[in-house]
Amino acid sequence: MSQFQGQRTLAICLLAVAAMWVDNHYSVLQPVRYIAGYALYPAQQVALLPSTVATWMDESASSRRELLDENRQLSARNLVLELKAQRLAALESENSELRELLSASEQVNDRVLVTSLIAVDPDPYSQQVLINKGGEDGVFIGQPVLDAHGLLGQVVEVLPHSSRVMMIADSNHVVPVQVNRNGVRAIAAGTGELDRLELIYVPNTADIQVGDLLVSSGLGGRYPRGYPVAVVESVDHEAGQMFATVSARPSASLDRSRTLMLLFNQGAGQVPPPELWQDN
Repeated sequence: MSQFQGQRTLAICLLAVAAMWVDNHYSVLQPVRYIAGYALYPAQQVALLPSTVATWMDESASSRRELLDENRQLSARNLVLELKAQRLAALESENSELRELLSASEQVNDRVLVTSLIAVDPDPYSQQVLINKGGEDGVFIGQPVLDAHGLLGQVVEVLPHSSRVMMIADSNHVVPVQVNRNGVRAIAAGTGELDRLELIYVPNTADIQVGDLLVSSGLGGRYPRGYPVAVVESVDHEAGQMFATVSARPSASLDRSRTLMLLFNQGAGQVPPPELWQDN
């Protein structure tokens, strides 16, 4: 029996070798292999599925990491560009303010000292600011302060290297003014609001109109004559009343100006050190 099995095995091996030789030389079994390939393709795909899924997940994870990294880099670059744009806008605004101040200083006939605002009083009704010039620079109490557009206020406290300025909108501040159009005199009083002054004791018959420019009259000796103070915004003449109600908007940019001028007019009696003079 075992001899028969051995002969059968040998016969099968010889048959296989013969089939391989015939297929190698004549491709007799090619159609069979082709059909077998169709039949085995689904099984091959199932066998390869774990490897395919693993490769896809790895590539997806890598792509996601790359996208996240790129997104972070782009966000950082965008932030830097935004900061640069904001800084450039701030510098452009500052340069514009300096050009306006230079133009205004050329029209001032008195000596001026340029100063910068360094702090603002937090009290909303106090309307006072701190500047970076003081007694060592020749600053004195009562000294007029201007910006590029008009009268801003006066010095009320002097320290060695800084000074406190009360702006014209402060509720404790008044300045003698006159209508530039016809010379009608009045007193402009602060209201505690940066964008509004009130004219007090204006006769109801006074010739004051909306749009009139109010300039310092020079009366009282505190402020020199002729500097812009405010523009009339409203005039209310009530019948039977002795005084009119007049509101005006300050010419100076009280809420925005950072670069200011300290004025040394001829009647002030004090001048800054010569090395700080700016002649106009």
